[in-house]
Amino acid sequence: MRHFDFTPLHRSTIGFDRLFSMLDAAGNEAPSYPPYNIERTGENAYRITMAVAGFSDAELSVEAKEHVLTIKGEKAEESADREILYRGIASRTFERRFQIAEYVRVDGASLENGLLHVDLVRELPEAMKPRKIEITSGGTKQIESTAH
Repeated sequence: MRHFDFTPLHRSTIGFDRLFSMLDAAGNEAPSYPPYNIERTGENAYRITMAVAGFSDAELSVEAKEHVLTIKGEKAEESADREILYRGIASRTFERRFQIAEYVRVDGASLENGLLHVDLVRELPEAMKPRKIEITSGGTKQIESTAH
């Protein structure tokens, strides 16, 4: 039985805090197929990379709805004129769900060399962005006049 400590990841990520908490709580009960990576590609940019060898883009779907990103894969029926003697490449149907934080949107998805890349961007509204507050000295505030 393996236990993974996601505590160090909480400090360096923005937007996936709930995801790491859910993974930590799930322990070994989380499905392991297909394998995936979550990486930070910029200050407010993330990428989920999932190994989906053998799936075409028509057999995959990516959907974002109410803070849940769902990635599904469903293989088409194999032709009856082939007989598989040994199956070492998994081609089973899967559905993987990710909790995404508020203000995180899916920017796009691409399939390249058997890897599905889903790009995410965190966009804070102007009201939530930090702003610089000017500090004045003394009790009076200087008012600049534009009249000459």
